[in-house]
Parts: sequence; C-alpha cells; structure tokens
Amino acid sequence: MVEDSEPADSVSTGSSTANDRPAVADPDQSPPTGTDGGEPVSQSAVDADHTGAATGHTVDDGLVGEGPESDEEMPLADHIEEMIRRLAIILGVAGVFTLILYPGADLLNTAVTVELISSTEVIDFLWNTHIPGAPEVSDRRPRIYGPLELLFTELKVAALGGLVIGLPVFVYETYLFMRPGLFEKERRYYLAAVPTSVVLAFIGIAFAHFIVLPAIFAYFTSYTTGTAVVAFGLKETFNLILILMGYNAVIFQIPLFIMLAIMMNLVTRQWLLQRRLIFWGTFLGIAFLVSPDPTGMAPIIIGVTMIVLFEGTLGVLGWVTDR
Repeated sequence: MVEDSEPADSVSTGSSTANDRPAVADPDQSPPTGTDGGEPVSQSAVDADHTGAATGHTVDDGLVGEGPESDEEMPLADHIEEMIRRLAIILGVAGVFTLILYPGADLLNTAVTVELISSTEVIDFLWNTHIPGAPEVSDRRPRIYGPLELLFTELKVAALGGLVIGLPVFVYETYLFMRPGLFEKERRYYLAAVPTSVVLAFIGIAFAHFIVLPAIFAYFTSYTTGTAVVAFGLKETFNLILILMGYNAVIFQIPLFIMLAIMMNLVTRQWLLQRRLIFWGTFLGIAFLVSPDPTGMAPIIIGVTMIVLFEGTLGVLGWVTDR
C-alpha cells in the first residue's frame, strides 16, 4: 500500500515544483494586460471578452443587442430629410382636403352644380343638431360678434375635416418612417394598433356628438330665467363643440394605451389596480384643467368617462385572464 502511493506523491510534488517555476515568455506574443496597464487579465476574463465580442454584447462598443435585420445605419441628415418629406406628404394631403371643404366645395357647387360637402353645411348640421330648440331660445341662429368670425369658424371646421381625413395618412407615414427599426413583433403591434386607434377616435367623436354635447347644451339652457334670453355666439359655441369632440377622440384611446403597455410588458394589470386611485385623481384633474366649460358639467362627464374606460379595460382583461 505504501509503495503504491509513492508515485502519486512524487507526481504531486513534481507538479507543484513545475508550477513554482517562472513561466517562459513567448517573444512573439505579449502577455495580456488590464485596460489600466496594471495586473494581467486572467484567462477567464479574456475568454469572456472574446465571447462578448463574438455575440455583439461588448460594453466598450456600446452594443447591448442586435437590431432588426432591416435596420440600417443612416446619417442624421438623411433621417431629418426623410422625416421632413413624410411630414410634407401628411400636411399636403390634409391641406388639400381642407381647401376642398373650404372654399373649394362652395365654389365647385356653385360653378359645376355638384354635391360636395362644404364647411358651411357642416356648421349648419352641427348647429341645428346641438343647439336646443327650447322655448327659452327664441332664435336659434348663431350670433356673430366680429367681422371675420364666420370665416375663421369655417376654416376651423375645414381644418378639422382635413386632419380627420389625413389621420390614416399620418399613421401610415409614421409607420414607414419607423419600420426599419422595428422588430417583427413590434410591427404587428403597431399595425394592429393603427386601425384600432382610428376606430376608437371615431367612437369618441360619436360619443361626444350623441351624449356629451346634447347633455351640456341642455344644461346650459337651464340657466335661462325670465330676465335673460339665450343667444349662442358662433365662435364660442363651435370652440366648445370642436374641443369636446377632440377631447373625447383622445380619451377613448385609453383602452388601447393600457393594452399596448401590458402586451409590451411595461406594466401589469395588478400594478394598475394597486394605483387606481392615483389614476382617478389624474383623470379628474386633467378633465377640469382642459375643459372649456366653467360650470363643471363637461369636466365631470369627461372625467367619469375616463374612469369608466380605465376600469372597464382592466375588468375585461381580468375576465379574459380568468377564462
């Protein structure tokens, strides 16, 4: 037993002796050193550096991952030029439709006897729809308190129509601008969100048209007493109508924002539920801050609508998850 163990001891001793000897440096290869010129880098660190360089995850080069295959590095000037070109397309389409609504439609209807919708017809439709015909309102015709008030109102309505018609163009051009830098999964999310956003915007406008505005104008006429006669001014009335329609088109995007945030793992449903009171207060604060109605009727309706959309979206997500 003792004789069998002696070779092992001798081998062990020889190995330790060899390790104690100084290593002979290769004249053709310099030893690896640290980046600060100090202690040599260990072999494991060198291997890690080679591995990181092979996979594209080096800190020195600023690389933490690879982009999509379609992503190509371009000079900043080219990006700015492309952005300006696509913005010009969007503004051009919106501007053409704005000119068609006013004054193009009126001129063409008079010259060629066609049936194009003009901004004047839109004003008449919205006015006759939302201004109540209550006994207190002896004359429903709009009041004009400035020489250019009608002209500016027609331009506002025409511009709003041009923006609504140009919205799909805006979304499409935005997608084309960002497409090279998006992964396939992100492209699917964006393409699914585009039509959803447009549909939700029109639902918000319809909600304002059929529910919010009739309730607000009926509430306004209730202020009338026997000593006052209601006379709606054109400028102030249409500012209220257009602003409320725009607000509702925006706040009806809340379900889409929540869905995208959860699908992209930015937040969770439980995280939103735990902070619901904070969101409620934020919604009410925004509603009272941006609403043009000093009576408080419009802010309350808008704030409650935002809370209902928030809670309804979380409720639907919880129901789908449970199933």
